[in-house]
Amino acid sequence: MRIAMLSPIAWRTPPRHYGPWESVASLLTEGLVARGHDVTLFATADSHTRGTLQAVCPRGYEEDRSLIPKVWECLHISELFEHADAYDIIHNHFDFLPLTYAGLTATPMVTTIHGFSSPGILPVYRKYNGKTHYVAISEADRAPDLDYIKTIYHGIDIERFDFQPAPDDYLVFFGRIHADKGARAALNIARACGRRLFMAGIIQDQAYYDRHVAPRIDNDRVVYAGSVGPAERSRLLGKACALLHPIQFDEPFGLSVIESMACGTPVIAFDRGSMPEIIENGRSGFLVADENDAIEAVARIADIDRAACRGRVERHFTIDRMLDDYVNVYETIRERTQRVPPCGKTY
Repeated sequence: MRIAMLSPIAWRTPPRHYGPWESVASLLTEGLVARGHDVTLFATADSHTRGTLQAVCPRGYEEDRSLIPKVWECLHISELFEHADAYDIIHNHFDFLPLTYAGLTATPMVTTIHGFSSPGILPVYRKYNGKTHYVAISEADRAPDLDYIKTIYHGIDIERFDFQPAPDDYLVFFGRIHADKGARAALNIARACGRRLFMAGIIQDQAYYDRHVAPRIDNDRVVYAGSVGPAERSRLLGKACALLHPIQFDEPFGLSVIESMACGTPVIAFDRGSMPEIIENGRSGFLVADENDAIEAVARIADIDRAACRGRVERHFTIDRMLDDYVNVYETIRERTQRVPPCGKTY
């Protein structure tokens, strides 16, 4: 199968540290290539792939602020659609903008909706509903007025995350430093429990960081490690006694949650969005209502079997399971949308 994989260009694919959409696009690309599919990855020119790389944007615009995002996004997306007829399937990880090109090609397109940044983008999805194919990344993130071909949970390469049966006693917060992710709440929970807190993630809201996070970093009880890469991520998550995930929004998925569990580290998360679909309450972590409940959960964290956390990821959130699901979607779409060239033969 000839697949065009459209990755975002905010970061390199795969990302050096942060870049969840780019990370998923990379895992899919490499997994599909390993299974014998012909995959062209449309990404930044410094991206790495065993497939065919096609690029116009030199670097991620978040890594090179001299690049104007909208300029390079337009060039990047149009590059794919100018070659769209060479592929059997277009897999879009680039949000809503590529949908507006869908009518320019007979090649079917599947769009993984990695979450809705705002209700204001829904009119584009509504317009192309039924004309393209949508995949949700959790049941919680399905928009009620859109049609979906399937819900496919993200998967990870579990071999990149070392299981740690004997943790240290610190807590970890791993996510964007932003009000949505609850960095301030994590600080409050750790302080109330008398536990050290290691924090990692990009600073997405500088004002929030300066006001609520920076004053409490002392490099002793509270340590900010910055935006860490894959190797450091495995160590930091694996040696923690728990990941604090006190989200302040209905999160569509949460890669750090399954990465933590893959290391054996249970997750204490606010019971919102997709968290009940990912975390088995009382077995791979705790779903809590607020900071007070989270504080109580920390006191019970030793009750969680760390092997059970790893086992949940092995059963539900692996790259192989994700690949199986997407290949099934591709095949279903091809059956529904057989194209007929002038000679009259389907292909």
